[in-house]
Amino acid sequence: MSSVASTNKHVGQSKSRSRNPYRLMTENTLSGMARRKALMGYLFLFPTILGILVFTAGPVLFSFVLSLFRWNVFSPPEWIGFVSYQRMVTDSRALTGFWNSFIFVVFAVSLQVLLGLVLAMILQSHMATWLRYTYRTTFLLPMLMSGAATAIVLGYMLHKEFGAVNYYLGRIGIPPIPWLTQPTWAMVSVIMSYLWLSTGFAMILFIGGLTNISNEILDAADVDGARGLTRFWNITLPLVSPTLLFAAVTGVIGGLQVFNLPYIMTRGGPGDSTRTAVMVMYESAFKNMEIGYGSTIAVVLFLVILAVTAGQFGLSKRWVFYQ
Repeated sequence: MSSVASTNKHVGQSKSRSRNPYRLMTENTLSGMARRKALMGYLFLFPTILGILVFTAGPVLFSFVLSLFRWNVFSPPEWIGFVSYQRMVTDSRALTGFWNSFIFVVFAVSLQVLLGLVLAMILQSHMATWLRYTYRTTFLLPMLMSGAATAIVLGYMLHKEFGAVNYYLGRIGIPPIPWLTQPTWAMVSVIMSYLWLSTGFAMILFIGGLTNISNEILDAADVDGARGLTRFWNITLPLVSPTLLFAAVTGVIGGLQVFNLPYIMTRGGPGDSTRTAVMVMYESAFKNMEIGYGSTIAVVLFLVILAVTAGQFGLSKRWVFYQ
């Protein structure tokens, strides 16, 4: 009987607590505050979400729809289904554009990441503060310049007959180099110009990654006798791997969309040696007025970027380490 009475007593106390108006009011107040915070968060996110829907998702969807039509702007669109995709598979110029974009990304992004990491490590080494700021500003200045203006200036500097580069090479006995008129040198020139513009961004990323490495880890490495390449390979590189992944992903996305440098410097030439996928898309849509076919190339390029980015994140599980 005593146990039953005790149980009833506890049940009654729990019911009285659950019916406590102050407790109910407090719970309602907290839930209301949580809802207001969530609403405030969604309101702050709304401009970004709206921008993505209007300027990213919307154009991608509209491009896919246009790729199913034949349209030259002057006449009504004509439904053709996936004919443009079949045409692109056999279009040598489009395939060459994608191949050139692939070659450009392999060399340009690899060198961009490598140079950015090397420059960041040099700037993080022991040097005077004023000298570190001077070098950092020097490498960041190209980021402030217009890509089109840079392409025009570098195009004049790399001119075979009148360019400043060949002039100073001639002063030291090196014959003129056909920077923009020979296929291999033209691609090299575009890659060098891209590196001059973009290496500073990779450098800043790696400076942030190196700064976030704990001093305790570095001190422990010094105590264990880790020096030089051993310390870099076993400690620095794994700890900066998340930054390396971010630099590689953004570099590949930007490299596959490169347009202004090859278009202004070489017009895709000589021949089609520097014609990229974006250039083929532009020429098809706005020069030949084949809006549907240009949209097809844009959709395929989007899918390629999506696949490459997904592959990078998938492979990153094997070599990216988070502290």
